[in-house]
Amino acid sequence: MSDWNEFRIVLAIARAGSLAGAAKTLGHDHSTIFRWLNLLEKRRGVQLFDRTSPVYTPTDAGLQMVMVAERLEAEIMALDRSITGQDARLSGKLKITSSETLAYRILNQVLADFCDAHPGIEIELLVDNRQLDLLRREADIAIRATRPHEGELFGRKIASTPWTFYGSHAYFAKRGRPDDMNSLTGHSIIGWDSAASAAAAVWLTDSIAASAFAYRSSSLINQLMAVKAGVGLALLPCYLGDLEPDIDRIIDPLDELTRELWLITHKDLRNTARVRAFFDHVGAGLLARRPLLEGDLSHRATSTSTPRRSWCCRVRRAHGQIVDRP
Repeated sequence: MSDWNEFRIVLAIARAGSLAGAAKTLGHDHSTIFRWLNLLEKRRGVQLFDRTSPVYTPTDAGLQMVMVAERLEAEIMALDRSITGQDARLSGKLKITSSETLAYRILNQVLADFCDAHPGIEIELLVDNRQLDLLRREADIAIRATRPHEGELFGRKIASTPWTFYGSHAYFAKRGRPDDMNSLTGHSIIGWDSAASAAAAVWLTDSIAASAFAYRSSSLINQLMAVKAGVGLALLPCYLGDLEPDIDRIIDPLDELTRELWLITHKDLRNTARVRAFFDHVGAGLLARRPLLEGDLSHRATSTSTPRRSWCCRVRRAHGQIVDRP
């Protein structure tokens, strides 16, 4: 087999477990993937997937092809990173991934400043709460609340990010204001959807009785809006809640939920001119906002959530949450 596209199709189907998922990954429609798979199996004279259940499961032959495809993909991605890493131009595209809360509260102004300084660099911001895979070039740079463990990643710690409970002045007027975890009993709690796996979502599920949840949402921005509307109390990162004038912290930040914010890329890309420029400029912009990120209430009166002007970056929303060791 000499056609990489054949391996890409099989790998995409195996990872997604369906033709529809593979079609989304490869940017084609369901019928095209179905036709390609049938032609591939006919040409090779072998069945590559068990189709007797809703999930497409590789047969023995299919599994062999998937394993080879993964090795080929790793080699191709390594070559791509190596070539890109030698790029000395301050131009081209950078694909950045960030959580929705950081994009909403912090990044607009920082990226606007970066675009002013580097007009030749096009930013594509993937607002996604999942940790996109930097090794597979799902993104070039990630800003995420997780210390990196992969040895091939390079990054910089920006700040610690505490979390605590918030409620609105309107809610307090109607229901009273709790002042510790024990006094949350009897209050309406806003939580995540049942499928959420974020550390704060798991902690909330383990710490609060199921009967207390009055409202659930997969979006922290929507949870913030629900708090402001007086729906209930919500667990939010301090940098998201502290700048809202109509809501207040209920208790001190919870130590067990404090996370680290990191700026991350693959080590092969760290010397690319546009990646280095991003780390220098955006890293400095984020560090300048460390008091807000770390929950310093003296910065409550200063908002960074509104961009100074329109900026050149394109934003793509994605469904669903991404550092060299210091």
